[in-house]
Amino acid sequence: MNLLSRSEENLQVISVLDSRIDAAVAIEFKDAMRASTDGGCKPVVLDLSQVQFIDSSGLGAIVASMKHMGASRKLALAGLTPTVEKVFRLTRMDSVFCVFRTLSEALGKLKA
Repeated sequence: MNLLSRSEENLQVISVLDSRIDAAVAIEFKDAMRASTDGGCKPVVLDLSQVQFIDSSGLGAIVASMKHMGASRKLALAGLTPTVEKVFRLTRMDSVFCVFRTLSEALGKLKA
């Protein structure tokens, strides 16, 4: 699972560089997210703009990552492709996460 992490002022941005988050990579995704977020204190924006497919295992891995970060740190999602956005909407996970159409929108609203 390829993730790219960077700092943007008071935020940490983690971009998923793979096209799928599914059962085959869910554990690897959780481990990579844990490694990227351990010890941090900034809110995290997860850029999913390159992800074309997500299944229930992938959804669970994102939720597990949010829980691992703790209640004091927020995890926002950005750049959901139509297929991924549909999964979040159908499972009502779009009400659990703060979801932004683009990474630029997320950065603009969360940096303020």
